[in-house]
Amino acid sequence: MTIAELKNKLKDMDALVLELPSGEIVPLHFHITEVGMATRNFIDCGGTMRTEMKATLQVWEANDFEHRLSPAKLSGIISQSESIFPISTLEVEVEYQRETINTFGLDFDSGRFRLLNLQTDCLAKDKCGVPPGKQKVKLSNLTSERSVCTPGGGCC
Repeated sequence: MTIAELKNKLKDMDALVLELPSGEIVPLHFHITEVGMATRNFIDCGGTMRTEMKATLQVWEANDFEHRLSPAKLSGIISQSESIFPISTLEVEVEYQRETINTFGLDFDSGRFRLLNLQTDCLAKDKCGVPPGKQKVKLSNLTSERSVCTPGGGCC
């Protein structure tokens, strides 16, 4: 989800709910302590230089249990950030501290924002010898010259 898509969803919401991949809800007294733009320059294992830019939201919970961040307030914070950083078209990553700081993707479903697990991947599979993934084949679609197996026919 991009920042623009996030802001669009916020327009129609009464309350903010963040759901972790486990289905657990982030305590409703969370704060968004940062809205930022992160740029990462790196070289992949195949030697290609790459740049990746993301919009970041940092979620933090304190012991002020009466705190509730409204969708309108979050939209205002994001708008203020957009006046400084060109983030409206960037994908959102959410940082949230559990045992350690976790980074999540963001999606929206059934009136709540869902934090999505992120996965690593090799970006240069062709250059570093990673074999392509196994192709999934439905067994019922396989045909053979012999469509019927007979005893002694050598097909089993």
